[in-house]
Amino acid sequence: MRFLSSICHVALILGVYGMPHNDHLTVETGTGTFTGLQHPVFHDVRQFLNIPYAQPPVKDRRWLPPARLTKSNSKYDSTAFGLVCPQFISGDPTIWSNWVPQFLPTYGPENETAAIMAPTSGEDCLNLAIWTPATATPTSQLPVVMFIPGGEFTTEGVTVPYQLPGQWVHRSQEHIVVTINYRVNIMGFPNAAGLSSQNLGLLDTRAAVEWLSENIAAFGGDPGRIVIWGQSAGSSDVDLQNFAYWERPLVQGLIMMSGTALEYPPAALNLSSFSWVAQELGCDHPTDPAEEITCMRRVPIETIQNLVGQTVDGGNAPALSFETSIDNITLFSDYTELYMQRKVSPIPAIIGNCANEGAGLVDYPVGHVLEGPSQASMTEQTLSGKLCPAANSSYYRFEAGVPTYRYQYAGNFSNISPLHWMGAFHGSDMPMVFGTYGIARGGGSAFEALVSETMQNYFLEFIKDPVHGPKKAGWPAFDPAAQHGGLMLRFAADGKPVQFVSGDIVDGECLGLNITYNPSP
Repeated sequence: MRFLSSICHVALILGVYGMPHNDHLTVETGTGTFTGLQHPVFHDVRQFLNIPYAQPPVKDRRWLPPARLTKSNSKYDSTAFGLVCPQFISGDPTIWSNWVPQFLPTYGPENETAAIMAPTSGEDCLNLAIWTPATATPTSQLPVVMFIPGGEFTTEGVTVPYQLPGQWVHRSQEHIVVTINYRVNIMGFPNAAGLSSQNLGLLDTRAAVEWLSENIAAFGGDPGRIVIWGQSAGSSDVDLQNFAYWERPLVQGLIMMSGTALEYPPAALNLSSFSWVAQELGCDHPTDPAEEITCMRRVPIETIQNLVGQTVDGGNAPALSFETSIDNITLFSDYTELYMQRKVSPIPAIIGNCANEGAGLVDYPVGHVLEGPSQASMTEQTLSGKLCPAANSSYYRFEAGVPTYRYQYAGNFSNISPLHWMGAFHGSDMPMVFGTYGIARGGGSAFEALVSETMQNYFLEFIKDPVHGPKKAGWPAFDPAAQHGGLMLRFAADGKPVQFVSGDIVDGECLGLNITYNPSP
């Protein structure tokens, strides 16, 4: 029986199947009173699915940094998900869209429509969702983990089926999980001449942290025990915050899954993509950047997204790019130098990677999908794109005296990796931590469940106490100067849920050692 209908689909129609409201489902915060509902499957979990954390970035606030919400006594229904931030639905084939759509935001019936704005996205999107034990009260002081979804800063969303944490909160009853939406692509990283702030998506995620630090106690959370967690681009965002706010991090721990700040080479501000879009939409003001922005703020968001989507999907000129840019506020040019200057938060971190990351990063093998890309190309992407930056980050953190806990995920489960060449591809560790591994393609095995519980246990010990928790769980801090390059955890290899592996075995090629990397340990 497919587990999909019992969790991820139901989670999007909770207003129909949720339990009746009562007092413990209504929470008063400084920015409003929010009514949530009990999880339809895990009744010992309550969820608040749409809570604004900043003012809506609409009209004159389009392309401005997030603004704090004012104090409010208003009442809000948080029993259904809010909008994800504006994004277009690509029709280009990928392993995600063609084989594992559970890694993508749930857009509704138009999920396969190419190159148009997602119907469940919109500009009033700076919202977050919160999952807590049903028994949590304002005096519970539970540890909190805030998840930042990935998606190359092009797509993201709270509604990704594999990233719904109800099962994990149900199982632990000891922590709170928060997932956020933030602006992406042209709305989050416009690179426009008329703007003073370009990395709006990065500013959004910081605004969410600030809202949590001020309001999560009302939901039973401890504002003194917040960990930020991300995957891929979201993971890099976590590390970028580690430098941008190193003197006032507001968080006590970091979890970085397949992404670090060292993945970002210096990039100059490129204004051409935004100007081209503006010109195409009748806002051609090359000598007046302020008027260009004023004009673009009057263009319907659907028109902007559809043009960007159809241009990108069609492979038409120009090659549009809306990416992070160096501003020396949220993104810096030399992170190695910042490590040397100790301008980094002195807080512990988990850094993890999947063994075959490259399977989710190389071009989709159109015409030979079953055969797949060459393993050499996938391994090169694994090393250069993800593992080596993680190894270097771990080394620099060690030199700075900041503890890091490393892991490698090696699981190859057919319900998550349906093609033989995918293996432990980029992102495949996410369903294990969220506990959603069984929602599609026949459900999970007993060993898969054991791996999931094992990973959840290690993560939970870190979330509860980033300083002492890993040691309590038997997870040593990574020491690249130790014999054989230190120790990290390896999950789901050799029929074992977890085992130790030396740093040299995993990082050897990155370190120039005569050790061949194994993408399928």
